[in-house]
Amino acid sequence: MAKVTITLDADLAIEVMLQSGTRNPQDAVELIVRDYLDRTRRTEARTGDAADQQRLDPRRPVAEEG
Repeated sequence: MAKVTITLDADLAIEVMLQSGTRNPQDAVELIVRDYLDRTRRTEARTGDAADQQRLDPRRPVAEEG
């Protein structure tokens, strides 16, 4: 897998390390990003995505008068 180097503010790196419980900022950022991506995939699996539009019925129910 290709590696990418990024620069973060020291306070942000420390916050990420505290949130993830790691001692290495690189590991911390990797864990946070992986968790974010996993959450996104789980949400899409539950709610669907733009490709699921054909499942929706475009007709809206008409209120009955009377």
